[in-house]
Amino acid sequence: MLASLACVDLMVPFAEDTPKVPIKAIAPDVLVKDADYKPNHVVGADFVIARGGKALPIDLVEGCSALAAIRRFESP
Repeated sequence: MLASLACVDLMVPFAEDTPKVPIKAIAPDVLVKDADYKPNHVVGADFVIARGGKALPIDLVEGCSALAAIRRFESP
């Protein structure tokens, strides 16, 4: 669903504990993370910012999550 949004250029699944390797490989201009994370705890933010990009927080919306959407699709 997220990949179909016009504002989303690319979504990359990863099996590692953090997305550090894909972030460095893709070198995005914008990195978005839940606002409940402190900027200095967002993996890859330092790399993106050092390249002139932005690390942006987004507010969580009660009852809305990727996991909830996946579960809706999986249930019969």
